[in-house]
Amino acid sequence: MNPAPPLPFREAVLALVARIPQGRLASYGQIALMAGFPRRPRQVGMVLKGLPESTELPWHRVVNARGYVPSRGRWWGARVQIARLRAEG
Repeated sequence: MNPAPPLPFREAVLALVARIPQGRLASYGQIALMAGFPRRPRQVGMVLKGLPESTELPWHRVVNARGYVPSRGRWWGARVQIARLRAEG
C-alpha cells in the first residue's frame, strides 16, 4: 500500500492553522516547517492574507519568528490581529 500523497501547500497550511489551540501561538516558519515546506514562511503569510474576512480559521494565532504581530505595510490588519489575541486572553 502506497502512502497518501502530501497535501498541497495551501491545504497543509490551513489544516495546521486550524489546529492551533486558543491561548497558543505559532510562527510562520513553524507552520511552513510542519507543512513540509521549511523555506516558505512568507508564503504562509500570503495564504493567510488571502483568507476571507468571515473565516473562522484562527489565523490571528500566527506571528513572526520573534513572537510579534507583523505590521509592516498592514497596520490595520495588525490591529485586528492584536484585538483578537487580547480577546482570547
